[in-house]
Amino acid sequence: MGEGAGRWTSRAAQRRVLLVVHNVTSAGRLLDLLPLFHDDFRVQVLVTSTGSSAFQSGIRELFRDLELPELPWSQALSTPLDLAISASFGGELELIQGKLSILSHGVGYTKKLGKPGAGSREPGAGSREPGAGSREPTFGLSSEWLLAGGRRFVDGLVLSHPEQLERLARVCAEAAPAAVLAGDPCFDRMLAARPYRDRFRRALGVRRGQRLVVLNSTWNPEGLFGNGGGQDVLPALLPRLAAELPADDYRLAAVLHPNIWYGHGPGQIRAWLDRARRDGLTLVDPVHEWRQALLAADLVLGDFGAVSYYAAALGTPVLLAADGAGVLDPEAPLAEFVRRAPRLEPRAPLLPQVRRGIDAHRPDPAHAGFVTSEPGRSAALLRRHFYALMDLPEPTGPAALEPLPLPPYRPGKVTSPLHVRTRVEGTDVVVERSTGHPPGAAGDAHLAVHEDTRHPGDLDVADLILRDAAADDPRLGGPGTWTAEVLRLHPHCSTAAYVTGPHACVVRSRGQRGTFRLTADTGADGGAGAGAGARDRAPGDADPAAYASAFHVWLAYGGTVPERGIVLRLHGAGGVHPFRVEAEG
Repeated sequence: MGEGAGRWTSRAAQRRVLLVVHNVTSAGRLLDLLPLFHDDFRVQVLVTSTGSSAFQSGIRELFRDLELPELPWSQALSTPLDLAISASFGGELELIQGKLSILSHGVGYTKKLGKPGAGSREPGAGSREPGAGSREPTFGLSSEWLLAGGRRFVDGLVLSHPEQLERLARVCAEAAPAAVLAGDPCFDRMLAARPYRDRFRRALGVRRGQRLVVLNSTWNPEGLFGNGGGQDVLPALLPRLAAELPADDYRLAAVLHPNIWYGHGPGQIRAWLDRARRDGLTLVDPVHEWRQALLAADLVLGDFGAVSYYAAALGTPVLLAADGAGVLDPEAPLAEFVRRAPRLEPRAPLLPQVRRGIDAHRPDPAHAGFVTSEPGRSAALLRRHFYALMDLPEPTGPAALEPLPLPPYRPGKVTSPLHVRTRVEGTDVVVERSTGHPPGAAGDAHLAVHEDTRHPGDLDVADLILRDAAADDPRLGGPGTWTAEVLRLHPHCSTAAYVTGPHACVVRSRGQRGTFRLTADTGADGGAGAGAGARDRAPGDADPAAYASAFHVWLAYGGTVPERGIVLRLHGAGGVHPFRVEAEG
């Protein structure tokens, strides 16, 4: 770019398209749009950052991954362009030399925010004064944001639903001619990925019979993660969720707004949530993986952010732990949803509330109706809009968005001590594990501790010590060596379990000869699992560490393993799970 650049380019593009990035949050919506320009040799795509956001962290890494030519903001403002696309209003957008189209980076335009130059320009910052929200303009949908010097500077204002156009016409009629109803590409990508829900659940380590609870917070101080608004529920809520929700029946994951993630720093977030992560909480990438987590969820425990509304639009149950009074435009559908959504009572027992939130839920199609008036059509409508602004014929092929990628596997390993309640009836063993003592828990109890526990003293009082690693890990000497070493090092421990994969573990118990292999069983051999239903015979539904707890207590009740092996039945994790026990010598 710049003077003399033509000497060095291999192709002279007919059109220049600039993606204007305010912060990582807004960049996420621009990433949705990139495929609309794929395979068009006539278009050169460029990126720039306005530098106007308080949240600059993460932008450099994002640009590095994109590998597109980057213009400094000053050069971007002085470069003739055919189209600039932004998903925010930060920076001197009115100075761009070319057509400008702006999209929302959330679920429409929902939040109140004061005039530019009169405090924070970050959407969602909101006044904390009672009643102030009603006097403030809506971010992106008012003259304060859409006019410069009394004149409209936006050539295209992309809206996802006519209700946004109605609000726009009332508060800034001058900008209404620029409005384009073109759907929601973010939601369309989720709709297209719905058939792959089970894959996303497996990627998050959710086993059949488990329920996935996704915690979500927007970045506002009054959000679930924040400590404004006179409440600070999260620090106490996280350990209680892990303690009160049985570990084999529930998985926990967290989706935090990018402004939380990059504003405080990923390292600080991991440090703050260290105990929760050891209790099994999975942190979800806030840019590339949050939609997959939403599709996988059985319940979203959230606040007044867009993710909660997207979840409701997908038909997923939502419990609100923060409502953000005064932050939202009261006329926005999101505000109406927040007013009516079920609430979590953080001081009451959590398990009944979670169960009721899931079981009593009835999806409301109106939520999806207000997210977009053009479901599945945003790619076609947006490409038509962008190419019209560039005065360039559209490519001949159909417009399409990128499918949501399959996230990396996240098993959600629990390294905090697990309090295990059990009940034995012959070869049937009921197992319930949690990181605390659940209210009303009954039955025999033992303590299962992962060798990676943060507190080594836990190992001295553990009844069962766990480790998960490859069977041929040379550092541990293999399951036989490791289990013998554990029993030698920890005299109080009765059982050592080496988990070798998602379906099997090797166990050594004090007073028994050699080791035993525990594997998920189909019940096809006519043993103890014979006659069980298809649901019972599905292998791999339960954590092998739960097999180890069941075997541990079964031995304590006098069980013996015959030479041909035996099939025990674990009751837990949402069903009955036969597993075979065989002596290895």
